[in-house]
Amino acid sequence: MRDKPSVALIGAGAMGGALLHGWLAGGVIAPAHSVVFDPAINDEMKALCKTHGVALNPSLDDAIKAGVDAVVIAVKPQMASDVLGHFTGLASQAVVISVMAGKSVAGISAALGGAEKIARAMPNLPAAIGKGMTGLYAPDAVDDAGRVLVETLMCAAGETVWVSAEAEIDLVTAISGSGPAYYFLLTEALTEAGEALGLSKDTAAKLARATFIGAGALMDAETRSPSQMRRAVTSPGGTTQAALEILDGDAKVLGRLVEEAVRAAAARARALTD
Repeated sequence: MRDKPSVALIGAGAMGGALLHGWLAGGVIAPAHSVVFDPAINDEMKALCKTHGVALNPSLDDAIKAGVDAVVIAVKPQMASDVLGHFTGLASQAVVISVMAGKSVAGISAALGGAEKIARAMPNLPAAIGKGMTGLYAPDAVDDAGRVLVETLMCAAGETVWVSAEAEIDLVTAISGSGPAYYFLLTEALTEAGEALGLSKDTAAKLARATFIGAGALMDAETRSPSQMRRAVTSPGGTTQAALEILDGDAKVLGRLVEEAVRAAAARARALTD
């Protein structure tokens, strides 16, 4: 492998495009030795490839002859059966990284003609701005060097964490994959509560949104745990305690709802995986 890895990106839509942006902006890959395959690529991605010298939709024979270190699959899962068969030759000599939801290592291997060095990555929506959380899994067929390559490429989307079993990718999906929607919903609920108390919609929305953004930034900057930070802002007999007794008092209403929701998401992820 060169000082910087060469990559074949299959699919340059929202997630694939975000990864490509991150790789090029961070100097992660060797652009002159990398390729992008996407017949419906948008103008922004075309310009990005041209600016950095990344080959766009080259001959597959030429790409196979040149070889790449990694093949990153970022197509929609429902397109996998139609698309992946074209890339068996390219995948046979590289580490394959799939960011497709619901596609198992075994299923991807079968679609790629028996390729073995396959890793799964489950990023979430904030990966589009480099602030994502990505769960990673790789079987024993991916060696230590391959795992380093996987992590290097996926760190362009934000933070990463490895899981030890493929089934745990479903749990990653339920926590961080679907997780941004939970925070969005809570922001909506806080906005609606502000409106119900008499604030204008715009004022309530601005208060709720800025509070979530600020709380997240503070949690990122702090070394204290979330529970320590919560206790620090909760004065005995004060306003925060009054609210938290409703959300998380003896009945643990919020905790029970969150656990139930996450279990439902994990079960659905298992049901959808093939």
